[in-house]
Amino acid sequence: MTVLSLLIQYICNPTDMKNIPSLQTLQLITLERQGLTHISPFGTGKDAVLTALEHLGYIQIDTLSVVERAHHHTLWTRIPDFQTNYLEELVEERKVFEYWFHAASYLPMQDFRYVLPQMFHIKQSDSHYYNADKKVMDYVVDTIRAEGPKMARDFESKKDKTGSWWNWKPAKLALERLFMQGDLMISGRHGMQKTYDLAERVLPSSINITEPTPLELAEYLVKTTLRAYGFTSLKQITHLRKGDLLKKNVNLVLQSLLEKGDIQKVSVEGFSSVFIQSDLLERSDDIIESDVRLLSPFDNSIIHRDRVKQIFDFDFRLECYVPKEKRQYGYFCLPILFGNTFIGRVDCKAHRKDKKFELIHLHIENTDIAPELWLPSFAEAVKRFASFNGCESLLLTKVSPSKFKNTINKALSY
Repeated sequence: MTVLSLLIQYICNPTDMKNIPSLQTLQLITLERQGLTHISPFGTGKDAVLTALEHLGYIQIDTLSVVERAHHHTLWTRIPDFQTNYLEELVEERKVFEYWFHAASYLPMQDFRYVLPQMFHIKQSDSHYYNADKKVMDYVVDTIRAEGPKMARDFESKKDKTGSWWNWKPAKLALERLFMQGDLMISGRHGMQKTYDLAERVLPSSINITEPTPLELAEYLVKTTLRAYGFTSLKQITHLRKGDLLKKNVNLVLQSLLEKGDIQKVSVEGFSSVFIQSDLLERSDDIIESDVRLLSPFDNSIIHRDRVKQIFDFDFRLECYVPKEKRQYGYFCLPILFGNTFIGRVDCKAHRKDKKFELIHLHIENTDIAPELWLPSFAEAVKRFASFNGCESLLLTKVSPSKFKNTINKALSY
C-alpha cells in the first residue's frame, strides 16, 4: 500500500534524519490539529463553536438532511455538548458569517476581509452563474433598505418558472447575486431559509473591511491551512482556487516561512512536497485516544480526497451525486475513524418521524483490527449520533463482511 511505502526526507538536508516524522506522527499531527484526538479539544458550549471555527478556518454548509446537516455534524464531532442553535446565535451576534470558502461555509467574522477579493471579482464580472436582472437587484436592495431583512419567499415572483432546480425566480437570483458580490449578507436563518440584510447593517463597526493585497490573501490561506492541518501542500492550499498569481504568491509566502524556520519542507512519496510546522516535528508519537468517530462526508479532515488517501490509505468519495447503479458503498456514507485508522464507512439514514436511526450498510474495510477493540466505542458513537439526530432506536440492515452482523447487532442493542 502507498502509506506503507511512505518515505520522508528533508529536501534541504537529506543527511539530517533525526527529525523525520513517522507516518503515525503525521497522522497524529493532522488529527490533533483537526480536533479529533481528544474529547472537547475546543472547550464546551457556544464559545467552543467560535473557537473551533476560528481554528479550523471554516465549516462547510450542506443542505442534505439524510442525517443531521454537515455543518452541525462537523461541530458535534468536536464539541460533545453542541446544540444546533449555537451557530444561528453566533451569526445573529455577528461573530460568524456565511460566505464561500471552497464551498458555502460558515467563517469567523474576524476573517471577513479575506472574502472581499472574491466579492469584488463577482461584482465586476458578467458570470452567467449570477446573471441577475439589474432592475430586480435594485428593487430587492431598495425593499430591504426600507422594510428590513427579507427571505426569498418574501418576494413574489413576477415570472414563475417550473422545471429544474436552477429555474429560480428573479428575486431569488438577485438575492444570490447581491449576496455573492457583498451588497447583502445573511443575517440569520429559519431552518435552511436564509434571511438577507444590507451588509452595512450586518458588519460590526470594528471589522476591518480593507481589501487584502494578493500577497496578504495568500498569507491568510497558507497560515489558515497550516493551523488547521499541521502540514500541507500547495495543491491543498489552492484547492478549488484558480489563478497563477495566487499560486505564485502562495509559493512566496511558503518560501518566507521556510527562510524564517517556521516550517520545514519534506518530500513524501506520492506528493509533490509537504510543508510542516517546525515545532510539530519535535513531538513524539503520542498515543491517540482510541475512540471511534463518525465523520460527516463534508468534515474538514477528509475534504481533500488525495491527502486522505496518501496519509491514511483511505479512499473516500461521497456517492450521493453518483447514479444509484454506480454507487459502491451507498448514498450518504459516514467515514469511521478509530484512533488514527479509518476502519470503514457506514451508509446511514435518520427516520425522524419514526425516531429510528438506520445503518443501511456498514462496510468494515480494515479487518486486521479485531472487532472487540473498536466495537464498544463504535456502538457508543452510533447511539450518541442517533440521539443527536432525534432518534431513539437503531436498525442495522446490512454489514460487509456479513459474518460480523450478529456481533455488531448485539453491541448496538439498547
